[in-house]
Amino acid sequence: MIYLLGMPTKVVVGTSLFQIIVTTAYTTMAHATTNKTVDVALAVLLLVGGVIGAQIGARIGVKMKAEQLRVLLAMMVLAVCIKLGLDLLLMPSELYSIGAGGH
Repeated sequence: MIYLLGMPTKVVVGTSLFQIIVTTAYTTMAHATTNKTVDVALAVLLLVGGVIGAQIGARIGVKMKAEQLRVLLAMMVLAVCIKLGLDLLLMPSELYSIGAGGH
Protein backbone atom coordinates (compact mmCIF):
# COMPACT_ATOMS: atom_id res chain seq x y z
CA MET A 1 0.00 0.00 0.00
CA ILE A 2 2.90 2.31 0.73
CA TYR A 3 4.72 1.78 -2.55
CA LEU A 4 1.93 0.70 -4.91
CA LEU A 5 -0.83 3.07 -3.82
CA GLY A 6 1.33 5.84 -2.36
CA MET A 7 -0.55 5.85 0.96
CA PRO A 8 1.07 7.46 4.03
CA THR A 9 2.75 4.98 6.38
CA LYS A 10 0.56 5.89 9.34
CA VAL A 11 -2.59 5.23 7.30
CA VAL A 12 -1.21 1.88 6.13
CA VAL A 13 -0.48 0.79 9.71
CA GLY A 14 -4.00 1.73 10.80
CA THR A 15 -5.56 -0.03 7.80
CA SER A 16 -3.56 -3.16 8.50
CA LEU A 17 -4.64 -3.19 12.13
CA PHE A 18 -8.28 -2.69 11.14
CA GLN A 19 -8.07 -5.69 8.78
CA ILE A 20 -6.56 -7.79 11.56
CA ILE A 21 -9.36 -6.80 13.95
CA VAL A 22 -12.06 -7.80 11.46
CA THR A 23 -10.40 -11.12 10.67
CA THR A 24 -9.77 -12.09 14.28
CA ALA A 25 -13.24 -11.03 15.42
CA TYR A 26 -14.86 -13.16 12.72
CA THR A 27 -12.60 -16.14 13.45
CA THR A 28 -13.23 -15.91 17.19
CA MET A 29 -17.00 -15.78 16.69
CA ALA A 30 -16.88 -18.68 14.20
CA HIS A 31 -14.94 -20.88 16.63
CA ALA A 32 -17.14 -19.83 19.56
CA THR A 33 -20.35 -20.76 17.74
CA THR A 34 -19.28 -23.88 15.84
CA ASN A 35 -16.60 -25.60 17.94
CA LYS A 36 -17.26 -24.09 21.38
CA THR A 37 -13.46 -23.84 21.71
CA VAL A 38 -13.08 -20.20 22.74
CA ASP A 39 -12.04 -19.37 26.29
CA VAL A 40 -14.15 -16.27 26.93
CA ALA A 41 -12.02 -15.06 29.86
CA LEU A 42 -8.87 -15.29 27.76
CA ALA A 43 -10.57 -13.57 24.81
CA VAL A 44 -11.64 -10.66 27.04
CA LEU A 45 -8.17 -10.42 28.56
CA LEU A 46 -6.58 -10.32 25.10
CA LEU A 47 -9.14 -7.76 23.94
CA VAL A 48 -8.40 -5.44 26.86
CA GLY A 49 -4.66 -5.83 26.34
CA GLY A 50 -5.05 -5.12 22.63
CA VAL A 51 -7.04 -1.96 23.25
CA ILE A 52 -4.51 -0.67 25.77
CA GLY A 53 -1.60 -1.62 23.49
CA ALA A 54 -3.25 0.10 20.53
CA GLN A 55 -3.59 3.32 22.51
CA ILE A 56 0.06 3.21 23.56
CA GLY A 57 1.17 2.32 20.03
CA ALA A 58 -0.86 5.15 18.52
CA ARG A 59 0.73 7.69 20.85
CA ILE A 60 4.22 6.39 20.10
CA GLY A 61 3.46 6.25 16.37
CA VAL A 62 2.52 9.91 16.26
CA LYS A 63 5.95 10.84 17.59
CA MET A 64 7.87 8.64 15.10
CA LYS A 65 8.88 9.47 11.55
CA ALA A 66 7.35 7.51 8.66
CA GLU A 67 10.70 5.86 7.90
CA GLN A 68 11.02 4.67 11.49
CA LEU A 69 7.52 3.18 11.34
CA ARG A 70 8.39 1.34 8.12
CA VAL A 71 11.54 -0.11 9.64
CA LEU A 72 9.70 -1.15 12.79
CA LEU A 73 6.90 -2.77 10.77
CA ALA A 74 9.45 -4.57 8.58
CA MET A 75 11.29 -5.86 11.65
CA MET A 76 8.03 -7.15 13.13
CA VAL A 77 7.14 -8.95 9.89
CA LEU A 78 10.62 -10.49 9.70
CA ALA A 79 10.44 -11.59 13.34
CA VAL A 80 7.12 -13.35 12.71
CA CYS A 81 8.55 -15.00 9.57
CA ILE A 82 11.60 -16.23 11.47
CA LYS A 83 9.41 -17.58 14.30
CA LEU A 84 7.15 -19.43 11.85
CA GLY A 85 10.17 -20.80 10.01
CA LEU A 86 11.75 -22.05 13.23
CA ASP A 87 8.48 -23.65 14.30
CA LEU A 88 8.43 -25.55 11.00
CA LEU A 89 12.02 -26.74 11.33
CA LEU A 90 12.52 -27.43 15.05
CA MET A 91 10.95 -30.46 16.72
CA PRO A 92 9.16 -29.66 20.00
CA SER A 93 10.09 -31.72 23.06
CA GLU A 94 6.53 -33.08 23.39
CA LEU A 95 4.27 -33.20 20.35
CA TYR A 96 0.87 -33.56 22.03
CA SER A 97 1.31 -31.98 25.44
CA ILE A 98 -1.21 -29.35 26.51
CA GLY A 99 -0.61 -28.93 30.21
CA ALA A 100 2.56 -28.55 32.25
CA GLY A 101 2.44 -32.16 33.44
CA GLY A 102 1.90 -33.64 29.99
CA HIS A 103 -0.89 -35.98 31.19
